[in-house]
Amino acid sequence: MKKVLITGASGFVGSFLIEEAIARGFKPIAGIRKTSSKKYLTNPQIDFIYFNLFDKEQIKQQLNEYTAKNGKIDYIIHNAGVTKVKKLGDFMKVNYECTRNFIEAIIESSNIPEKYIQISSLAAFGPGSNTRLEPVKLSDQPQPNTEYGRSKLKAEEWVRSINELPWIIFRPTGIYGPRETDYFVYLKTIQRGWEPYIGFKSQYLTFIYVKDLVRLAFDALESPIKHKSYFVADGKVYLSEEYADIVKKHLNKKTIKIRVPLFLVRFISVLLEFFYGIFGRTPLLNKDKYNILSSLNWKCEVEPLYNDFNFIAQYDLDKGVKESIEWYKENKWLK
Repeated sequence: MKKVLITGASGFVGSFLIEEAIARGFKPIAGIRKTSSKKYLTNPQIDFIYFNLFDKEQIKQQLNEYTAKNGKIDYIIHNAGVTKVKKLGDFMKVNYECTRNFIEAIIESSNIPEKYIQISSLAAFGPGSNTRLEPVKLSDQPQPNTEYGRSKLKAEEWVRSINELPWIIFRPTGIYGPRETDYFVYLKTIQRGWEPYIGFKSQYLTFIYVKDLVRLAFDALESPIKHKSYFVADGKVYLSEEYADIVKKHLNKKTIKIRVPLFLVRFISVLLEFFYGIFGRTPLLNKDKYNILSSLNWKCEVEPLYNDFNFIAQYDLDKGVKESIEWYKENKWLK
């Protein structure tokens, strides 16, 4: 039985990666912190390695102890990272420096796998042009417009510099599905009868359902492909109003639309950053968040996924939102 180590396994995407590993007959190894929740990691087939990704020597020790007892690790999916931080500088510390520690530990402990997958983000390239509205292409020059995106790009650059590592990099767009918490906030807002928009122009949005993403990751593990990068989306583009309409349909809600001018959002974000900065904190609405909300074009090139992996998403936004809302209601996240 092939073993696959999945870092960040206690989180939203990571827990689905573990489930996909089990479904495909792999031996799953959850790489998590000692303090991480195991709420979605209860299957007895799961092995655990407790990493401190800030400590390269500890990573090496944990890898060596596991392999000495259980044999080599065949595949690695590095999914650990953060999308929200108290201080913007923490993005680089976690998403880049911890990735570097992890890869150096893999190499120095002679635990190079048959395939290594880095879960990055479309944010590493940034949005497309607001005027031309063309999809971001793999041949484009990365232009991340957030600290999060810059940290993911720097991690990618480090991965790509390691020739002996048989890597693939996936850059998913907005990932949604059961257990997800960020898009869930929007669902709650719609359920309360509010439909907020930032600015007066529609955003062009792209999404990938979590089950499609994890299926792609395991298809890639078992493929001969290496040293290539991909954007990941379901192949469709949705206007921000279309997204809201789909959510309203499945929640059976009517809403009051509210449009907040961009200049006002920018002013508030700058003001909040100033006051939070006095206490060494970063507010939820900050310059990074403003840059995301004011970017209109989140289209991306996905044809290479079909060409290399024959990937076709099984979930469009309508099907994915419906299944997600059903899960949120069953689990009492939504009433």
